[in-house]
Amino acid sequence: MLFSKAMEWSSLAITEIPNPGTGEAPPGSEGLLTILKWIAWIVFGLAVAGILITAGTMMINNRRGEGGEHAGRLAWVLGGCILAASAGGVVGALV
Repeated sequence: MLFSKAMEWSSLAITEIPNPGTGEAPPGSEGLLTILKWIAWIVFGLAVAGILITAGTMMINNRRGEGGEHAGRLAWVLGGCILAASAGGVVGALV
């Protein structure tokens, strides 16, 4: 009973939120979009470099028995890659 009332109230609250539509970019925003594309290109270049550097460090330190410590670094680099790749979708979902 309580769950059905909560669903009823939530559906009323959701239907009252106005939809702003897709909107349009303001005049002169082409330069900003170009800069954002450059930033995205740089971030993906850094992501590839981060993976290669982490892999190289793991290979070098594996002989010394320290290769497992870099698995955490690789996880952080891969997490950053996932965040960078999904940035457009995340912003699109929030807006």
